[in-house]
Amino acid sequence: MLNSVILVGRTVEDLKLVTTESGMKTTRMVLACQRGFKNQDTGEYETDFIPVQLWQMTAEMVCQNCRKGSTLAVKARLVTRTIEHEGLKIKTVEVVGERVIFINLKKDQA
Repeated sequence: MLNSVILVGRTVEDLKLVTTESGMKTTRMVLACQRGFKNQDTGEYETDFIPVQLWQMTAEMVCQNCRKGSTLAVKARLVTRTIEHEGLKIKTVEVVGERVIFINLKKDQA
């Protein structure tokens, strides 16, 4: 069985490293991924904004090196969860990044 996703996109904001109560480091980033085809109605490329969760060393490395607008390639996996909200069971799908390749890093604005 295979559960693998590859995303290439730009970060939409500066990232913040967070430490959980259990001591694990994590960050959540949103990648702006342009579609490879144009919208038939508008003739423009559309962009998907995909949230990606990173953990431990990967989260630290990305937070240290990336700024808003950095281009990254992310190898990830999908994780399904069932959450209960107001008595309803809702299935969610999350993208968990496992490996990140830096394509074009934005420098600090000084």
